[in-house]
Amino acid sequence: MGSTVTSTEPARTATESSRPGYGPLLRTRGAWTFLLPGFAARQPFAMLTISIVLLVQHTTGSYGAAGATAAVTGVSMALCAPYSGRLADRHGQRAVLVPGVLVHTLAGLTLTALALAHAPLWALFAAAVPTGASVPQAGPMVRARWGVTLKDSPLMTTAAAFESVTDELTFVVGPLLATALCTTVTPAAGLVTESALTLVGGLLFAAQKRTQPPVTGGGHARVEHASALRIPGVRVLIATFLGIGSVFGGMQVSLAAFTESIGEPGLNGVLYGTFAAGNMLSGVVCGAIAWKTAPQHRLLVGYTALALAASALWTAHSVLLLAALGLLVGMCIAPALITGYTLVEDLVPAGARTEAFTWLTGAVALGQAAAVTVAGQLEDRLWGGAGFLVPMAGTVLALLTLVALRSRLTSRTQGRTVARGVGHRAHVTVD
Repeated sequence: MGSTVTSTEPARTATESSRPGYGPLLRTRGAWTFLLPGFAARQPFAMLTISIVLLVQHTTGSYGAAGATAAVTGVSMALCAPYSGRLADRHGQRAVLVPGVLVHTLAGLTLTALALAHAPLWALFAAAVPTGASVPQAGPMVRARWGVTLKDSPLMTTAAAFESVTDELTFVVGPLLATALCTTVTPAAGLVTESALTLVGGLLFAAQKRTQPPVTGGGHARVEHASALRIPGVRVLIATFLGIGSVFGGMQVSLAAFTESIGEPGLNGVLYGTFAAGNMLSGVVCGAIAWKTAPQHRLLVGYTALALAASALWTAHSVLLLAALGLLVGMCIAPALITGYTLVEDLVPAGARTEAFTWLTGAVALGQAAAVTVAGQLEDRLWGGAGFLVPMAGTVLALLTLVALRSRLTSRTQGRTVARGVGHRAHVTVD
């Protein structure tokens, strides 16, 4: 069983804290040993889709082909991410990360070479499959390390917010970096840099063996897998995260098409960065608040706001208006993401959380994949800005699902010890 830095003293200090905050969180013993490498490992994730879109659109002249290639990558990641999480729970994160980053680097470079050689679309799809399947799941792995390190601390809500802020910081830096590289250096520079950063960041994170969660081992793995996917609340969260993915994917393609249509492709990264900055700022605020309302209610309110804001995107016809609406949409995403990840801590046994987190990450990727495909087709065949209809449709459908199935987000194991095979901690509500 792998070792972990879970000193009882930091856990006790965090539990006794009456007001969650970033200071106590960042002072948790052992936290920085996985935070910094984890940030480096997840940075390339924000660059992947936009790098593929910009490269393939440049070599084929079609947003439909670019979106479809990026979609194959996203679907492949969505299908493989949960199994990667399950393997990490069972065998340890290092055992999954090291081969994963090596495969991803090779596959990404192969995809780049094929695109530059004007290979047929089927060949791009073939290279996109392993590229997506091997994306390192650094974010879920960091969240799982927080869960083990903090245990039953009220700082888990703050940790969820901090991770959302970290994710969105990557989505501020990543698209800006990828767009700058693709537009000022060469269209292939974004994907090449993404592959290199994945290799370096992933190996650095994998080297932090002391903080990885303990492995569950053979017979327990089946129990953990069932507890992650078969829990009704997890399936509801997957549906809501699909809608969030539709926002990311729809905006990436539509913003690229919009900025090209006005002759300012360099603004793409700025506009997407504004959207991500709104997400990051609202995440900071969410993490600083000691919430008294139940997370289920917060998710309903936050998701309703997200659907309303996303529904207005297609009406924007100027850079300033689109930037303002993008900022608003971004501000609505973080509360939904944070609350969803917080609910995982309440719904899922500790030993299966890496898998549960990767189901949610995979749902975002799948929603993003579907969105880039549909938005690319709409931009090619309809009017400029038609791709913004995708975030509206995705979030509205997800909201209807959430409203209909909201009762499943309440844990039925509150106050009881979790199932056998986990049984080493009591199940408590984060809020």
